[in-house]
Amino acid sequence: MGLKEMFKVELESPDDIVVALAGNPNTGKSTIFNSLTGLNQHTGNWPGKTVSNAQGKFTHRNNRYILVDLPGTYSLLANSVEEQVARDFICFGNPHVTVVVTDATCLERNLNLALQIMEITDKVVVCVNLMDEAKRKKINIDLGKLSNLLGVPVVGTSARNGKGLEELKDVIRKVACGEINPKPIQISYDDILERAIQEVEAYIQDLIGNQMNSKWIALRLIDGDQALIDSMNDYLNLNLSEDFLLKDTLEKARKELEAENIQIEDLRDRIVSSIVKTAESISSKVVSLDNKLHNQLDRKIDNILTSRLFGIPIMIALLGFVFWLTIEGANIPSAMLAKGLFWIEGQLSFFFTWLGTPVWVHDIIVLGMYRTLAWVVSVMLPPMAIFFPLFTLLEDLGYLPRVAFNLDHYFKKACTHGKQALTMCMGFGCNAAGVIACRIIDSPRERLIATITNNFVPCNGRFPTLIALASIFIAGAAGAFSSIAATLSVLAAIILGIIITLFNSKLLSKTILRGLPSSFTLELPPYRKPQIGKVIVRSIFDRTLFVLGRAIAIAAPAGLVIWSMANITMGDTSILTHCARFLDPFARLLGLDGYIITAFILGLPANEIVIPILIMSYMSKGSILELESLAEMKQLFLDNGWTWLTAVCMMLFSLNHWPCATTLWTIRKETQSWKWTWVSFFVPTITGTVLCFIVAQGVRLLGLI
Repeated sequence: MGLKEMFKVELESPDDIVVALAGNPNTGKSTIFNSLTGLNQHTGNWPGKTVSNAQGKFTHRNNRYILVDLPGTYSLLANSVEEQVARDFICFGNPHVTVVVTDATCLERNLNLALQIMEITDKVVVCVNLMDEAKRKKINIDLGKLSNLLGVPVVGTSARNGKGLEELKDVIRKVACGEINPKPIQISYDDILERAIQEVEAYIQDLIGNQMNSKWIALRLIDGDQALIDSMNDYLNLNLSEDFLLKDTLEKARKELEAENIQIEDLRDRIVSSIVKTAESISSKVVSLDNKLHNQLDRKIDNILTSRLFGIPIMIALLGFVFWLTIEGANIPSAMLAKGLFWIEGQLSFFFTWLGTPVWVHDIIVLGMYRTLAWVVSVMLPPMAIFFPLFTLLEDLGYLPRVAFNLDHYFKKACTHGKQALTMCMGFGCNAAGVIACRIIDSPRERLIATITNNFVPCNGRFPTLIALASIFIAGAAGAFSSIAATLSVLAAIILGIIITLFNSKLLSKTILRGLPSSFTLELPPYRKPQIGKVIVRSIFDRTLFVLGRAIAIAAPAGLVIWSMANITMGDTSILTHCARFLDPFARLLGLDGYIITAFILGLPANEIVIPILIMSYMSKGSILELESLAEMKQLFLDNGWTWLTAVCMMLFSLNHWPCATTLWTIRKETQSWKWTWVSFFVPTITGTVLCFIVAQGVRLLGLI
C-alpha cells in the first residue's frame, strides 16, 4: 500500500481542512482531541500498522476540520513505528496545519519535538497546554515572546477546563486560510555539518522542488535514514537508491564529515544535541519560576511509590483494593442486571408462546442464545464498569507509569519490555483490551511476547470463577471477613499469574522469540487531579462497551452450540455428557473431572459462562443456569466428588488456560497471523496442564488427600 493511500483522509468536501495533532505523551493531547471533536470521532489502525489512528471532526466559523490524532512521540527520528507514522503523516499526509501540543510544566523537553516538526513544515501552531498546572506550580511562560522566538503562533490552553480552545480554533483557521504565515526558526547546526547539508540540499532541491523541506531531507539522507528514503521513493514515485549523482553527493558529504572526525554513527547525537541546545536556549528566555521547588512534592511521593522497599508492596496493596472494590461493588448491580435480563427472558417466552412457535425454536433462541447472552452481560458489565474507570483513574492520576517503573527491572530480567507491565495491567480488566494495549511496545518481538503472555493475568471474566471458588473452599470459614479472605486469595492467584508471566516471557525470549530487551524512555508525568466525569465516560465508551460488544458477538452463537450439546442425545445420553466421560480420565490426572474440562471448552466464547455450564452439567439440565447461593453451589460440587484439591486445580486451570474467543480474535487481528494466534492458545494451555498435573499428583503422592 502506498503512502498516499495509507495517509489519505476521507473528506466530505474539498473545502475540509485537515489538522494533524502531534505531541509528547502525557501532554493532554488526547484531552484536546476529545474536547474539540466530542463524539464525532472514530478509532482504528493505520493501514498495515499496529498503531492507533484516531480521527475526528469539528466545525468552526462555517469551516469543517478533520483532526488527526498522531501517536504520542518524543521525537521524529523514526526509532519506533509510532515515530515513523507521525513523521510520515506530517511529511506525506499534507495536513493544512500541524498543532504541536506541549506541556507547560516541562516546556523545554517538549520543544524538542516542536523544533523537529518545524523543520519539516512551516504550517505549525504550538499549543502550550496545562497552563493551569503551570500556574499551580508557579511556572510563568511568556507566550508572546515564545511565539516570536519560534516564528509560529503560540496558544496557551487548559484543555481540561476548556480554556483557550476557542482561541486555538481561531489560530488554526488563520494559519490554514493564510491569514497567518508562520516563519519557523531554523535550527543552526555546527559549521561542518551545515556545509555538508548545503551540498546535498542543492541537489535535493532540484529533485523535489517545493514538495518538501529540502534542508531537512538532506540532513536525513546524510544520516542514512533508510525508512525515510523508502517513504520518499513511494511518495515522489522515484527511486533514490538508483540515483548515482545523489549517491556521489552523499558519499562526498560523508567523507568531508569523516575528515573532520565526525563518524556517521555519531551524526545523530550531534543533530539531537543541536536541537536540545536550541530548545534550552528558547526555554530559558520564556520560562520563569516563582517557586524553584515546584516538583518537590511529586519527588517526595515518588521516593515512596517507586522505592525498592515500598514500591512493590504499595502496588500490590492498591491492586488488592481495586479488586476488593470491584468484587464488593459488582455484586448488587450484577444481581439487578440479571434480574432485569431474566425478566425480559420471561417476556420473550410469553411472546413465543403467543406466536405458537415450536418448543425447540423457543428453547434454542431463548434458553440457548438469549440466556447465554444474558449471563455474559450480567456477569461482565458490572465488574468492567467498576474496574475500567478505576484503572483509567489511576492512569489519569499518573500512577500507571510508576507501576511500569517498579516492574521494569523484572521484565528486563525476562528479556522483555518494561511497557509490558502496562499491557498486563490492562489485561486485568479484559485480556482483549490488554492485547490491543500491546501496540505501545515498539519492538515487534517484545510486542509478540506481551501479546502471547497477556492471558496469564485473569480478566474480569475469570474473576467470578476465582472469587466463587475462593469464597466457597478457602474463605468459607472467615465469617464476616469472607470478602477480605476471598480478595487475598484472588490477589495471591494474581501474583502467581505475574510470576508465570515473567517465567513464560523469559522462556519465549530464549526460544522462539530470541533477542535482547530494547531500551525505552519511561516518563514519570506529574501527578494530576483526575477528572472523574471524563474518566467515567472515556472508560465506559472506549473500553467497557468496546470489549462487551465483542463478547456479545461471540456469546450468542455459543449459546446455540451449548444448548445443542446439552439437548441432543446419543442413546439416552446427551452429547455434552459423552464428551465429559471421554475427557474424564485425562481430567482426573489434573485434579479435575470431565465435566470441568468440558465446561472450559464450551466456555471458550466467554469465561463468564464456565460456572453456569458446569452447574447445568451436574444438574443434568438442558440450559444454562445458576444457583441461588454459594452454599447451594458448594453442596452441588461436593455431591459430585469435589475436594479442596479440585477447587485449587480449577482455580489454577482458570488462571492458566486458552484465551477466550474474543481475545483470540483480537490477537489474530493485531498480529495478522494464525501462527501467533495458535501459539497464544497453546502456551497458557500447556502451562495450566503441567501446573495442575504437578499439583494434583504431588498432593496425592504426599497423601494430603
